[in-house]
Amino acid sequence: MSVGLLAVVDDILSAALKASAKSAGVVIDDAAVTPQYVQGISPARELPVVGKITLGSLVNKFVIIIPIALLLTAFAPWVLPFLLIIGGTYLCFEGAEKVLEWFGLHHGHEEGGARNENKLVFGAIRTDLILSTEIMLISLSNLDKGLSMGQTLAVLAVIALLMTFIVYGAVALLVKIDDIGLKMAKNESKRVRHTGARIVRSMPAVFRVISVVGTVAMLWVGGHLLLANLGEVGLVLFSDMLHGVHDALAPAGAVIAWIGETIVSAIAGLAVGLVVVGVVLLIGRMIGKRPSFTEGGESPAKVAAH
Repeated sequence: MSVGLLAVVDDILSAALKASAKSAGVVIDDAAVTPQYVQGISPARELPVVGKITLGSLVNKFVIIIPIALLLTAFAPWVLPFLLIIGGTYLCFEGAEKVLEWFGLHHGHEEGGARNENKLVFGAIRTDLILSTEIMLISLSNLDKGLSMGQTLAVLAVIALLMTFIVYGAVALLVKIDDIGLKMAKNESKRVRHTGARIVRSMPAVFRVISVVGTVAMLWVGGHLLLANLGEVGLVLFSDMLHGVHDALAPAGAVIAWIGETIVSAIAGLAVGLVVVGVVLLIGRMIGKRPSFTEGGESPAKVAAH
């Protein structure tokens, strides 16, 4: 491989890592949500189901999201801030709904009976489409402006592959690690048995932590998307507030400034999300329907009970 080609590859990888950094919150949520789709099915079908969802996620990104993103970049770049505002509002809504679930306020209907694998896969792919769109749009908005169309395509393709395999590799590990722990618990070695037992006992707490971190990350990312992109479309009061918080805390250090900006974004995200939840419930009551907000995720308390 020539030095020139290596340099191009390095530039693409560097741009992909830089552009995808701010989508970490959505990635965490994606990894936290997806394991719930395989709960209730036989252990032998868990990895095949994750495989189907992974394939669906790749189709979402390469067949739907990336082509649309490139078209927008070429012909209507002004649409991107509005899409990010819509996406940020959705993240705030979903994050606020999960917070309400923590306090026992459930709005959706529980599924009963046997779980249909095809319906589970379809539901997971539908949710992935929403979350993957957020990941790719956030990444696209953070790309350097001077990239050519070919470079943009290459960077988005790398991000799509990287994020997909990070998320669903983590999901595959999460859904099978309890089985690994159970096998270890039956080992002849006392030390291995104890390790296996500890793994099994720790998994509810692991899922609970992932769920909490994913929800907080959603509120932070959603709130930041709203505040920043409202400024991009002319409502500079919100983006100026965000920059004001950062600048006020900057003398205390970059980390403190980032934490302050993140807290403001998360609070704004929760406030907007609660308003959207209220509007959705009100509209549902007006038309005589009870909306179901569940997309496969569960509250930390419910996760811990499994």
